[in-house]
Amino acid sequence: MNKKIWLSSPHMGTNEQNYVKDVFDSNWIAPLGAYVDGFEKDIASYTHTAYAAALSSGTAALHLALILAGVGAGDEVICQSMTFSASANPITYLGATPVFVDSETSTWNMDPVLLEEAVKDRIAKGKTPKAIIPVHLYGMPAKMNEIMEVANRYGIPVIEDAAEALGSRYHDQPCGSIGKLGILSFNGNKIITTSGGGALIGNDEALISKSRFLATQARDPAPHYEHSHIGYNYRMSNVCAAIGRGQMEVLEERVARRRANHQHYVDQLSGIAGITFVAEPAGFFSNRWLSAILVDPSVSNGITRETVRLVLEKENIESRPLWKPMHMQPVFAQAPAYVNGVSENLFNNGLCLPSGSNLTTADLFTVTDHIKELFAGKTANVNVSPAYLS
Repeated sequence: MNKKIWLSSPHMGTNEQNYVKDVFDSNWIAPLGAYVDGFEKDIASYTHTAYAAALSSGTAALHLALILAGVGAGDEVICQSMTFSASANPITYLGATPVFVDSETSTWNMDPVLLEEAVKDRIAKGKTPKAIIPVHLYGMPAKMNEIMEVANRYGIPVIEDAAEALGSRYHDQPCGSIGKLGILSFNGNKIITTSGGGALIGNDEALISKSRFLATQARDPAPHYEHSHIGYNYRMSNVCAAIGRGQMEVLEERVARRRANHQHYVDQLSGIAGITFVAEPAGFFSNRWLSAILVDPSVSNGITRETVRLVLEKENIESRPLWKPMHMQPVFAQAPAYVNGVSENLFNNGLCLPSGSNLTTADLFTVTDHIKELFAGKTANVNVSPAYLS
């Protein structure tokens, strides 16, 4: 079997192992410690925010952000529909209801016009949303100026889901630093990783301080265990933070490599009828965490994104359809949704290609050569079930 080419695998630098060894040598492997403190400073400095809390996951960061925004049972929170379920799940943890808003075509992110329609309608129905969660999908910044204008007009805090966008910038502002709070993820498939982990970032010292308090089981200052709030076990360990500090040292290299991967795909595939990419609008800088194509079967002689996926799978190459929108997910079938068909079209026709910063030039040509052979009619037929869209 051919060598496996992964979608987005971890990529270690040179100092991660040294820092982890230092943690073990000092026997400071429990949660918190010098590396956690240092990692938080690294994150805040890089994202141009004043404060950061290193946490166990991006999901934990979003959960705490919603708590800090005052979200509770019976409330509503507007969430981008075109995203991974972790953007919406924490809303339900609090007994609140997600209200999904569809995408616009230039960035694939939350449509600001549809957002305002949703806000107006929810207010008319007696439910002013408690927060708005835009997502910087696959590293592409959302239209934050327009989103913030809507949010400010109605006094609704914005929580930026920048889980996929560390290293991305919107008009020179780091993604995650524009809203009231921002969340990051360091999961194993992200642009840098701490094996598992996340962070909450922002400029309000009281909010970030409270997030750290809640994340350490909400222990009150007392010689015994005293609790006046419900807390969570959400803090990052010193071991994971040691990995993170090493990863931060190579972050710019990882961004450059992923952007180069994307450029390779553009150079090799953009001339093929039926294949298109999402371009960076002026002032937008994407880390290109994942490179994605849209395949239009009406132009490609019937070839679909699923045809491409199965051809690559046969060659031991991992690719993946774009996120299935949240308003199409069975678990959120009853949630309010304001849709325009954009995210459904993206899901039906979009495919994420291998994008890891550790891919070789040979790996990239292997991927594009197989795709070009398919579109040139040199690939044997593959069976595509119509059920793949369900």
